[in-house]
Amino acid sequence: MMPDDVKEAVRPDATVRAAAGRGGRTPRAIYVLIGLVVVLIGLVVAEGIFRRNSITANLARVTEAEAVPNVAVITPERGPAMRSLDLPGNLAAWYEAPIYGQVSGYVSHWYTDYGATVHKGEVLATIDTPYLDEQLGKAKANLAVAQARYALAVTTAERWKRLVGTQAVSQQQVDVYVADAVAQKAEVEAAQYNVRRFEAREGFKTLVAPFDGIVTARNTDVGAYVDAGGGTANGDDGGGQGRPLALFRVADVHRMRIFVAVPQEYAIHIKPGITATVSLGHGAGETFKADVVTTARAVTQASRTVVTELNAGNDNGSLWPGAYVTVHFSVPTDPGILVVPAQALLFRAEGLLAAVVGPDSRIHLRKVTAGLNFGVKVQITTGLNPADRLVANPSQGLQDGEVVRVVAAPPVLVPTPAARDGERQQ
Repeated sequence: MMPDDVKEAVRPDATVRAAAGRGGRTPRAIYVLIGLVVVLIGLVVAEGIFRRNSITANLARVTEAEAVPNVAVITPERGPAMRSLDLPGNLAAWYEAPIYGQVSGYVSHWYTDYGATVHKGEVLATIDTPYLDEQLGKAKANLAVAQARYALAVTTAERWKRLVGTQAVSQQQVDVYVADAVAQKAEVEAAQYNVRRFEAREGFKTLVAPFDGIVTARNTDVGAYVDAGGGTANGDDGGGQGRPLALFRVADVHRMRIFVAVPQEYAIHIKPGITATVSLGHGAGETFKADVVTTARAVTQASRTVVTELNAGNDNGSLWPGAYVTVHFSVPTDPGILVVPAQALLFRAEGLLAAVVGPDSRIHLRKVTAGLNFGVKVQITTGLNPADRLVANPSQGLQDGEVVRVVAAPPVLVPTPAARDGERQQ
């Protein structure tokens, strides 16, 4: 007899054969089932291949998109019709006179110090001149001798002229005494001139102010020796090399002169009659008006500038000679000059370049010429047109002919005052 487990294993096959013998449908169903499985496997494989191809295509598109750089573009701006031209200037007094000693001697007194207000003819200092006093006394003595000799010569000539009619003297002798009287008169005149010369020099013992003003320098003291034609022997005028030292300096500051070196390209616009605003270097926002009065009408070759003079009132005395100021002019600009941000320019070995995006979305590196540099923006005098599209912030690796994709420029965020205050508090 067969075991039970063998019977159970054989029974299905018998059943299948019996069923197959009865109708023949079981093998056909198996084939259909196998076909369905094959079709299902084919669909799964086809879907995998399609998905892989789609991913590959998408990856290729992304890679291609990543290979084309995105750039934001701008267009050049027209420069302003007028612009401010700020130039350094120097203040100078309306008049300024150095006071030198004209006679040799020693300072006996000085009466005015730095910053003193003086009037015309006011005494600044006196000089003790013993040698000059001696020369004046000698000249006066010589004058007295000459006058005595002249008086004697005149008396003698008159006596001899009276003797001509008596036939006691010859005419020649009379002429000799008359000529001697004339010569003695000339000696008197020479002696008088010499006395006046020394008296005039005596007048230089007193140093006086030449005009109303202020004393801006005092370079002497009591007892200091003064050399004729120069100043005191205990210093120099700051320039060395034997320059004489001014004992005093007096400046008239009721009006002030301002001297400015104007660049050659702007000199044609700075004409007499225009008004400029001047700010003081030492003042906190203090400004005043000044009028252009004249220009040198010549260009200084060393600096290519034109010396320009302005005048300004100084009623309150706030302007000091020698002070540094900034002069603000308003000058017209060339309407053809364009302005671009400094970051839109490339600095390379071939020069200054601008990256222009053409209609074909390709980069064209164009050489440009820069004008004035305003810091954030730069003038471009040649090389660009108003309709050109410039890369706003080109990278150094950008190449000529490279294809780019133009995107919208990000908005410029301007912090509000409240935000700025918050940043400062942090």
